[in-house]
Amino acid sequence: MRQVRKIAFAASEAQIAAEAKRGLTDRYGDVPMDEADVIVALGGDGFMLHTLHGTMHLDAPTYGMNCGTIGFLMNEFSEDGLLERLADAEEEVINPLAMRAEGVDGEVTEALAINEVSLLRAGPQAAKLRIIVDGKVRMEELVCDGALVATPAGSTAYNLSAHGPILPIGSDVLALTAMAAFRPRRWRGALLPKSARVRFEVLEAEKRPVMADADSRSNRKVLAVEIRSEPRVRHRILFDPGHGLEERLTREQFT
Repeated sequence: MRQVRKIAFAASEAQIAAEAKRGLTDRYGDVPMDEADVIVALGGDGFMLHTLHGTMHLDAPTYGMNCGTIGFLMNEFSEDGLLERLADAEEEVINPLAMRAEGVDGEVTEALAINEVSLLRAGPQAAKLRIIVDGKVRMEELVCDGALVATPAGSTAYNLSAHGPILPIGSDVLALTAMAAFRPRRWRGALLPKSARVRFEVLEAEKRPVMADADSRSNRKVLAVEIRSEPRVRHRILFDPGHGLEERLTREQFT
């Protein structure tokens, strides 16, 4: 059981989140994030990702309360018993992906992604991608609408919508998933070890432009994208007992 004396609250721009923050700070107080034992994020999954990115240099874990829609990374909202909930919460540690995207104009975009790094066609024609894993060409040409690499935590997000596999939260595995693969027909992707370094090279980049995105940090027109896990960054996320990511991922497979 953790000791929680000081809480920092962060809220999205939504009115419901702002009102929730006012009620909670009146009841439990509010401190700067760098002084907090726990950071409480009020919003939806998008705001939770924003908060995790903004606080990754701090040691305090983050506990989300859902004031959005889906709230996969969030806990149920309630003003009551917050100190007890934080003290009893289960902790999950997530390593993000590191993206290095090389643009056709020479611009290099580096970013971290908690859920996935995705490549998407940016024009009317399908993308053509070469896939290289750990320096070895694994697919000379993939014709598709896009492809992504997802972490276990992100495997139920965009990856699942693209018919990728749900990954157990403790697994040292990444999902490489194709979106609307045309050639090879029906190719859905691959499971790769967490240590893998994936490189996508964009073929016919001028004729078939491709954009790359890492948790909303984008390069609009890329030549190549390198993706790897970043073990030096540890995102600590708190969940109510019995409602952690492992349980949520398992439940999602039977829904």
